Amino acid sequence: MKVLVPLALSSLLLGCAGGALYPQRPPATPGLPVADPAPARVVLHATITAEALRQALDGAIPALGDGTFRVMGATERYVWHRSPLELGFDGGRIGARARVVGGVRVLGRNVEMPIDLAVRAEPVITADYQARLQSVEVQVTSPDARLKMAQGLAGALDTLRDQIAGKLRDVHYDLRPMVAEAHRRIVRPIDLGAGGALGEAHGCAELRVTSVEAGPTVLAGGVEKDLAVVVAPSVTLPCAADAAHPAALPPLANVPSVPSGPFTVTVPIAARYEELAHAMKLAFTDGKLYFSREFPQLYMSDPEVYASSDQLVLKLHIAGPIAKAGIRTVLDGDIFLAGHPQVVDNELRVPDLQPTIETSSFLLKLKAALDGNTIRDQAREALRLDLGARFAALRAKLSTELGFGGAATGVDGCLRAQVDRLEVTGVYPHGSYLRLYVSVTGQASVYLPCPATNG
Repeated sequence: MKVLVPLALSSLLLGCAGGALYPQRPPATPGLPVADPAPARVVLHATITAEALRQALDGAIPALGDGTFRVMGATERYVWHRSPLELGFDGGRIGARARVVGGVRVLGRNVEMPIDLAVRAEPVITADYQARLQSVEVQVTSPDARLKMAQGLAGALDTLRDQIAGKLRDVHYDLRPMVAEAHRRIVRPIDLGAGGALGEAHGCAELRVTSVEAGPTVLAGGVEKDLAVVVAPSVTLPCAADAAHPAALPPLANVPSVPSGPFTVTVPIAARYEELAHAMKLAFTDGKLYFSREFPQLYMSDPEVYASSDQLVLKLHIAGPIAKAGIRTVLDGDIFLAGHPQVVDNELRVPDLQPTIETSSFLLKLKAALDGNTIRDQAREALRLDLGARFAALRAKLSTELGFGGAATGVDGCLRAQVDRLEVTGVYPHGSYLRLYVSVTGQASVYLPCPATNG
């Protein structure tokens, strides 16, 4: 390198071996270890309509039946058929009523008599995701004195009651396929390396399901229940080997309460330092950023980004001739700037980027010829990374990708979800990448059956 400088700058620009002496490189030190975000609940508010319940019970209770009973030493036969069920709710239980017309033979005569059928039961979901009825109570009564006599003689009404009660205890609806599909969609890793942005290291954000909880049942014109999928968020570079083979759906745990309303999950995502450097190069022309109007041949090139504790360090190669105020030299070395990463308008930036102390000292000695603020401002403007695609993938993960079901899919019910808010709550430098914590607030609902307007 050719150097023509005043004696006062010789110690700055010349080393003992005759090479250029530029600011000292700050050490590359990763930030403090940061634990994964705490587990959180993705709450699914499940609604089973009264009409769906009525149809389920109507299909479970036979519309007609027959049997025999003994009266005065003889075996007699009875038959019955019922009207459609009327559904209601009382004291935390489902109630159903119907009018039954029974045909019986009493004392050698065939007669038809009215029978009142009343059912009360408590809906529950078992650990194996079966919706069932427990504490089943069936009452079969009649105001007809003749049937009362038959009841007293042979227990005809008891036989009918036991037959219906047995059918109701066998009623169940298998929720496992629906919950398992939601589980599969939640645990599917979020790809952080789309388009090769992460280079050779393929990164993933994951929501590992640790448990599924069910809150108390609310009866209000239907059955409503909060289901909570407890997730443990994490980020891995490269993707975990078992990401393609998630763990099986855990058993359902019935718990005293589940937080209702919108859920909030903090998900970590990642950005590699190579991405920042590559994004900065996009602002360069043929690999160079000419930043000085006064010295049009002076340029910055070869950006490199790395972590130094809680800061990011930007190394820039600076080269080109300068000549002013008695200074004539050719710069050809590295300078360093440092600052704290932030996310502004979906972009990763370093708004407080400043030259290091050593670089500031170096630039100060060249103040007459070179303005360090210009370098700083140009570097701040160029050092930015668009995270919009990553945020969009996260939003889709907990909204459109989570939703499914409806007539088009052949699924009885459907799950609908939406994300209301995304907020970056932290940016943490690591050894080879930045970890960003994104707080996601959303809502999700399960409908049985799926509303026609939703699909």
